[in-house]
Amino acid sequence: MIEVTPEQQIFMQDDVSTRLHHLANHLSQINSLWAAASPESIISLIKESRYFLEWTVPDMVKSDDIDRAGELVDLGRLLTRWLFHWDDIWSDSEQRHLAASETQNWLSRVSEIADTQPESLSA
Repeated sequence: MIEVTPEQQIFMQDDVSTRLHHLANHLSQINSLWAAASPESIISLIKESRYFLEWTVPDMVKSDDIDRAGELVDLGRLLTRWLFHWDDIWSDSEQRHLAASETQNWLSRVSEIADTQPESLSA
């Protein structure tokens, strides 16, 4: 049996829409940090964002929101790819700029999904 962390328990008490708003908040922070922050700040937010996805997507699938859950899986893949290629991304201003642009696009999409969650997912 998989042990649930206290952080996960607290996070999972919120409805899916609220959880997605937490994710959007992280993406907003990541977006603002690409230009000037220490890489450790972004890495920490990326890792926590992946947990948010891991803890939210299954509930979306259970509620038959498969297409949007699939989109969020794609976001998880992107975040994982960034972690695996972090040194290359951080050392190349063009790649950082591309990552910032991708972050902004995902921020918009996650916010849109969060704001249009079906009622069945709010429980």
